[in-house]
Amino acid sequence: MPQILSTSDADFEARFATLLTLKREDATEVDDEAAAIIADVRTRGDAALVELTERFDRVTLTPGTLAFSPDEIENHIAQVSSEDREALSLAAARIRAYHERQVPQDASWTDPHGAVLGWRWGPIEAAGLYVPGGTASYPSSVLMNAIPAQVAGVKRLVVTVPTPDGIVNPLVLLATRLSGVDTVYRVGGAQAIAALAYGTETIAAVDKITGPGNAWVAAAKRRVFGRVGIDMIAGPSEILVIADKDNDPEWIALDLLSQAEHDTDAQSILITTDAGLAAAVGQAVEELLQTLDRRDIAAASWRDNGAIVTVADLGEAAALADQIASEHLELCVADPEALAANIAHAGAMFLGKWTPEAIGDYVGGPNHVLPTARSARFSSGLSVLDFMKRTTMARMTPAALAAIGFAAERLAMSEGLQAHGQSVTARLSRLNGPRR
Repeated sequence: MPQILSTSDADFEARFATLLTLKREDATEVDDEAAAIIADVRTRGDAALVELTERFDRVTLTPGTLAFSPDEIENHIAQVSSEDREALSLAAARIRAYHERQVPQDASWTDPHGAVLGWRWGPIEAAGLYVPGGTASYPSSVLMNAIPAQVAGVKRLVVTVPTPDGIVNPLVLLATRLSGVDTVYRVGGAQAIAALAYGTETIAAVDKITGPGNAWVAAAKRRVFGRVGIDMIAGPSEILVIADKDNDPEWIALDLLSQAEHDTDAQSILITTDAGLAAAVGQAVEELLQTLDRRDIAAASWRDNGAIVTVADLGEAAALADQIASEHLELCVADPEALAANIAHAGAMFLGKWTPEAIGDYVGGPNHVLPTARSARFSSGLSVLDFMKRTTMARMTPAALAAIGFAAERLAMSEGLQAHGQSVTARLSRLNGPRR
């Protein structure tokens, strides 16, 4: 059974605090294994990738077959039905249109002293996009990672996707084509992250790695951060639904289950102002669980991590939502915009009962790579900006340096950095003559 809470309960604060601190991550110690794999790939390059792919994915490759050939990609794409192709193309177009609006502008201005200041934006050179394979192979993840990178202007885009037992998802390869990806490698796990970060004889190193993966992938991304940039360390999926009484319990139940079916560590929470709706949703979840193909996964997630919270009003709901800082937040209330204005922390908001979170996973437009584990308190979802760098610009005129240089001299002196100060003094002396 999920946790059933009410803000009117005497022990609510303690139980809610426990809910926030549930450890939902896989507790398996994988960091040492990931470190060993990274070291092996750094040392032996392609040979290590070939051996590790055979060991973990049961696929025999050579350095020459690490990447899909253009003919292989075309043959797999040809298997995609026209209906699936149309759906994926619609998703790609909407994701692209949304992210094109995120491209930042350069800026330049002259301050009152005559100094020219500003910044310019430019793309990173190369990005590696990790895509899970096998039963958790998501073409939508390709679109959500690759399209922002392409919109940003990244010159070289490569994808790594494992093909356990040789299983290839044709939709994933179609998504790479729609996203402008240059090359697709059929490797996965920590070994793929190592190859992207350090390079091998066949795989050139990149500047940033993005994309979801299992515990070994997450551990490897932690290990290589600093050598390359990463997007985030994503935890298990989350959804928080805030609902008033004017809702269909089955709709809300399905929204909760849409995240519970991801994996057993996912978390689904309902906050409602209506006790009747709370009970009806709980019953609907139990009934709908029996109809799902992934019922065992969803049932474990709902049992171990789920919760239904009854509150006195939407003000209490907003306050709790900010403490939860959920990855996905659905506002199924009469005036969702008003409620949204009172909530500061969420990865993505879905406004109104006609906006299920699943729309955001596929065709809404905003990115579905979002902060988890309460990190929405300080971070954002993936965007075009994740594939760009900002370079600041400054140009001093003689008059500007004469006006503000004295302050730099004083501050350099206070920090004991003599050459810093003298680099300014030398120029001021040329302007003003030697100091007496």
